[in-house]
Amino acid sequence: MTTLPSTAALISLAGALWLCLAVVATYLGLTRALRARRVEADARAVAGLLEAAPAVPMLIHADGRIEASPRVAAWLGLEAPPHAFRDLLDGGFERERVDQLEAVLIASLDTGKRFAEYVRLPGTERVIRFSGGPYSAPDVSDRAVLVWLTDVSSSSEQIDRLSAETRRLSSALDGLSTLIEAAPFPMWYRGPDLRLALVNSAFVRAVEAESAGEVVRRGLELIETGNEGTAQSVARTALTGGAISTRTAPAIISGERRMMRVVDVPVGSIGVAGFAMDVQELEDARADLVRFARAQRDMLDRLSAGVAQFGPDQGLVFYNRYFMRLFDLDPEWLADGPEFDRVLERMREAQRAPEMRDFPTWRSERRAWFHAPEPVEETWQLPGGTHLRVVGQPLPDGGLLLIFEDRTEHLQLASARDTLLRVRAATFENLFEAIGVFAADGRLHLWNNRFRDIWGMEEGALVQHPRVDTLVAALAPRLQEPSRAGMVRELVRTATIDRQQRSGRIALNDGRHFEFAAVPLPDGNALFTLLDITASRGIEEALRERNDALEQANSLKNAFVSSMSYELRVPLTSIAGFAEMLAAGYAGELPPPAREYVDAILSAVTRLSALMGDALDLSQSEAGALPLDMEVVNVGELVRDAARFIAEPANAAGLTVAIDVASGDETLLGDRRRLRQVLDHLLRNAIAYTSAGGRILVRSRVVGKSAEIVVSDNGRGIAEHKVERIFDRLSRDTSDGELTGRRGGGVGLPLSRQLVEAHGGTIRIESELGRGTNVYVSLPLDRQAAVA
Repeated sequence: MTTLPSTAALISLAGALWLCLAVVATYLGLTRALRARRVEADARAVAGLLEAAPAVPMLIHADGRIEASPRVAAWLGLEAPPHAFRDLLDGGFERERVDQLEAVLIASLDTGKRFAEYVRLPGTERVIRFSGGPYSAPDVSDRAVLVWLTDVSSSSEQIDRLSAETRRLSSALDGLSTLIEAAPFPMWYRGPDLRLALVNSAFVRAVEAESAGEVVRRGLELIETGNEGTAQSVARTALTGGAISTRTAPAIISGERRMMRVVDVPVGSIGVAGFAMDVQELEDARADLVRFARAQRDMLDRLSAGVAQFGPDQGLVFYNRYFMRLFDLDPEWLADGPEFDRVLERMREAQRAPEMRDFPTWRSERRAWFHAPEPVEETWQLPGGTHLRVVGQPLPDGGLLLIFEDRTEHLQLASARDTLLRVRAATFENLFEAIGVFAADGRLHLWNNRFRDIWGMEEGALVQHPRVDTLVAALAPRLQEPSRAGMVRELVRTATIDRQQRSGRIALNDGRHFEFAAVPLPDGNALFTLLDITASRGIEEALRERNDALEQANSLKNAFVSSMSYELRVPLTSIAGFAEMLAAGYAGELPPPAREYVDAILSAVTRLSALMGDALDLSQSEAGALPLDMEVVNVGELVRDAARFIAEPANAAGLTVAIDVASGDETLLGDRRRLRQVLDHLLRNAIAYTSAGGRILVRSRVVGKSAEIVVSDNGRGIAEHKVERIFDRLSRDTSDGELTGRRGGGVGLPLSRQLVEAHGGTIRIESELGRGTNVYVSLPLDRQAAVA
């Protein structure tokens, strides 16, 4: 049969295609076989790894079925691998524990979270760890949990120990946290970024925040900025250096500025912890101590005793100025803090130390004062007679305080006191007065011989220091009036208790009279004195009788002057009347000589009438019976009227009268006529004793609350010894034959003084021979009248 070429070609092509497919199939089969062998090998390797692994897997389905290897049965103490979760009960597991594990597995299936539970096998010390989570795989159609069982029995003891340690540390941490929270001072913790992470309640109160969270959130610092920078910069320095940082800085705590001791403690690389202690009271105490030490040194520097303080190393640490002057030491040398031995040597060189033969031994004995159990005191006698009281006070720090008191003056005063006591005793014994000193309890303390004789007591009785009651009982029989003896006791009591001075008089039976006095003394005692006044009493009686006679004679004189003034006025009036009639021509025209005689008679009558009036006024003034017609008087007008009235006689005598009246309307309350009388006497006196060509000045001024009127002249003046007697009535100075009544004698100036004093004023004279006289009259102003 003949085959077509096309058919053969198709057959050949199909054979070739089949051959290719066979080759591909063979290759794929070989490849798959090789891959299967590799997977099998991997499976055997994984199975080997699982067999050798310290953990055994167990797949638990949601319906409770378990897929597990035989190793699970060995690990869980079962005879065969469990096929259901409840098969665990066959191994002796407690139902409660199985229920707990089942609940954990269900929760893992529902939430997808991993879990880890530890189960102790019943009856053994083995501990199995159940851990795992949800499992999903292509060959698993339902939900399941892959659980890995791990035998942790070998680390169980360590786990228990670490758990116990963890619980202990947790408890300690809780206690420490409670302690930190309850601490009364601020505490804090900074994280690695040095920002506040934790603070306690004291910190919150200090910064016045609401809560610790607010402090951390706002970053409130207890101390913002100090001398060492901000709080974070100080913490950074402590963290970087790895050393605790301590500083003192001010802070505002609850609105009050306080000094705080701030401590920053680096805590490895995790941050910095810190706390702050309030040291304000400590700082105040330290400042008080510094002020006290400064004040004490200032006080010691002002003492009148030398003070030197040596430190524990026996070097000089303090000295006052008196110490430097007392021992004549160089201040620059003392400022170097010389040692105790060198100071003693320098004192010896300056001859300001006691002279000792064995000076080294004496110096070593003084050096032992540093360790003396009690203060040491001794006396140094220096060359030149200086006596020093030296006190050595050992100090708690091992130093020594030396005090040098110069007792030289004290010893001199003691010697002088002893001398004075001896002089007082001798003086007491030789006094004419009787003297006794009574103590505050009324006992006789001191007495003299005169006291003993007057009281009539023996020395032995007085030595017993009797009370004043005993002395009064002994004195009463010797008095003319025994009842007056009680006055002595009362005076002594008043002087000692009431501290009042009183006196009195007593008379003895023998006719002697004594004046006694009780005087309180500064020491609380009383001085009682008795003075014999028998002779002076007689003289006093005689003087009293003479005084009475003189007063009676003065009264008679005043009465005589008054009577004579009135009696002489009648003939004087007649003489004046007839003289005036002759002058008026009633008896015919008088020749010139006769007219001069009549004028002389009239002038003499006028002067005699004025003198009689002054004498009468003076007598009435001395007797206190001079009437005054009080009214408001203008001082300026009074002075001007007096100056105008006297101007004519002054001009006739060749004198110039000047007036200087103060501006204003000063007034006084007085008798205008009497005040004019005073000025007239003063002005006439100035005219009489000022030579022709002289000058008289009348001026007034206000001095304080008084008006002062001054009459000045440049006449002959008055001698100093006469000025004192210028106001004596009718005084005469016969040393120069001049009648002082013309310049201060007679009744003119005495009457002027009486009139001025009657107005509550004063009058005085200043004068110098050849220079003139100033008379000052001071009268109180009437302020109310001036205001009105």
